[in-house]
Amino acid sequence: MKLADLIDPFQRAPGPPPNTLWRFVHWSLAGSWPVLLGAAAISALAGVMEVLSALILGAVIDAALESGPADFFAENWLLLLGFTAFFIVLRPLAFGASSAANTIVVQPNVNVLVQARLNRWTLGQPVTFFDDDFAGRIAQKQVQAARALTEVANETINTVAFALASIIGSVVLLFTIDARIALALAVWMVGYFFVIRRFLPNVRAKSGARAGARAMVSGQVVDTITNIKTVKLFAHSEHEDRAALNAMDIFRDRSIDFGQVQAAFRFWLMTVAGILPVLLIGGTAWLWSLGQASPGDIAAAGAIAIRIAQMTGWVSFVLMTIYGNLGEVEDGMKTLTARPTLVDADDAMELGRIKGAVRFDNVSFAYGRQAGGVERINLDIRPGEKIGIVGASGAGKSTLVALLLRLYDVEEGRVLVDGQDVRGLTQESLRRQIGMVTQETAMFNRSAFDNIRYGRPEASRAEVEAAARAAQAHDFIANLRDHTGRAGYESQLGERGVRLSGGQRQRIALARAFLKNAPILVLDEATSALDSEVEAHVQEALEKLMQGKTVLAIAHRLSTIASMDRIIVMEAGRIVEEGSHEDLLARDGVYARFWARQSGGFIGIEEEMA
Repeated sequence: MKLADLIDPFQRAPGPPPNTLWRFVHWSLAGSWPVLLGAAAISALAGVMEVLSALILGAVIDAALESGPADFFAENWLLLLGFTAFFIVLRPLAFGASSAANTIVVQPNVNVLVQARLNRWTLGQPVTFFDDDFAGRIAQKQVQAARALTEVANETINTVAFALASIIGSVVLLFTIDARIALALAVWMVGYFFVIRRFLPNVRAKSGARAGARAMVSGQVVDTITNIKTVKLFAHSEHEDRAALNAMDIFRDRSIDFGQVQAAFRFWLMTVAGILPVLLIGGTAWLWSLGQASPGDIAAAGAIAIRIAQMTGWVSFVLMTIYGNLGEVEDGMKTLTARPTLVDADDAMELGRIKGAVRFDNVSFAYGRQAGGVERINLDIRPGEKIGIVGASGAGKSTLVALLLRLYDVEEGRVLVDGQDVRGLTQESLRRQIGMVTQETAMFNRSAFDNIRYGRPEASRAEVEAAARAAQAHDFIANLRDHTGRAGYESQLGERGVRLSGGQRQRIALARAFLKNAPILVLDEATSALDSEVEAHVQEALEKLMQGKTVLAIAHRLSTIASMDRIIVMEAGRIVEEGSHEDLLARDGVYARFWARQSGGFIGIEEEMA
């Protein structure tokens, strides 16, 4: 096994993430603890080497004073050989092993381990989790928590284990000189830890506040960039600049608060550090004046005092970093450890290939409010039946589809697919049986090929191209070229498909649905962005796609659903009419009024709502 493979960064987490700090740290690093403890032991060994350096130095000085210049090398060649081997071989090996453990094993793997777990957990959140927050802020929290925990692990191993081993070894060495000198170091340590205990909780709190402000800056900036076309069209660059500057100003204030605590902490620690050489060197020199210590003891005590005093500044900086990072972990934890409000049941079943029967059984859902959504919906759709859904904006059409996809759980009643309540099925297996093309097409900043193959990731290139041809997309894809020179199906589409027209994006989405070939097909204004000529071709392709499938088609352009087996008309969350196109026209009700008020084939939504 390679050194870098000692930690598996992609191993599954042991259950959901806890929402208390130390349990969350343990959850994040679970599976890597034996390796982390081994790395800490190697770091501690390197710390002991620093104490041995002082011990060997003192021994060489005492030997030099006892032997004199003439006989020094002859009488002490074995000591000098050990001295040379220690500094040229043993000490470099210990520090090299410690460095390798941190830079090759710990840092690369822990970062990926934590981020993979947080990302996997976040992907399991319902759509409402993402609706209620900035996308950039959520991403920032993931990156921030993973980076901070990696630094905590790395610095704890690299510094804390090293420093503790150095201090413990120093106390042992000073006992060999005089117990009173060791006691002086112990008293100094009490003062040192008092200062740390006094400041670090405040450092952690201020760091958490700074991290929250930083994430808000990221969220604001990403939100603006994501909607940059709207910003440009409304000439609101100055408005967005002010919003970003306000977020940055809050971040600046939080950074200043953190900096003030940091500066005070460093000052008091360096003051305490300055006392140590006075205690150890002065105390050992006093013992030497009484004949109770040798010059080598003074050199050893001096080396230890200077080393620990220097290390104090380093350790103080690292402890601030660790506690600052813990503050960032706590801040990220508040967002990322939220329990999903929509989860699979413990005994949820995997849904296999279905016939496509759908039933809404007395379904009500109002998004947790008193009104809105749908109310007492009863609708049976036979396998292979094609249903058109019409109604003014806010009538509940999209809510109906969202409940079928189980993006939300019904508040009353049941939604059944092939007779099975969707709440008893795994969400992933349910959605694999439903293909959907929406009015606002979702594109990834990936190639055209990858965007289409998202419908069925195992599809071959020939299948992808066949789906594109069926959706009337092959010809324009063949002529694509991005800024790096990639062409055709390998051309990158840009964020949210920005390099394509609305009609082109919709045809990519249609190709994706062709490729998925699910038994239930949901069309939400699937041809609304197409020009008349292309729409005619796509409608012809859709006729082929819909064959043998259960179809729910939402449309404002009534001509696109006039040939459906049945049309349901929704108003204020209820089904007010249903029947064929001819039947509904003959009733001279809501649907007939929609049909009569169409302009260019669309429902007169504003007039109807008025």
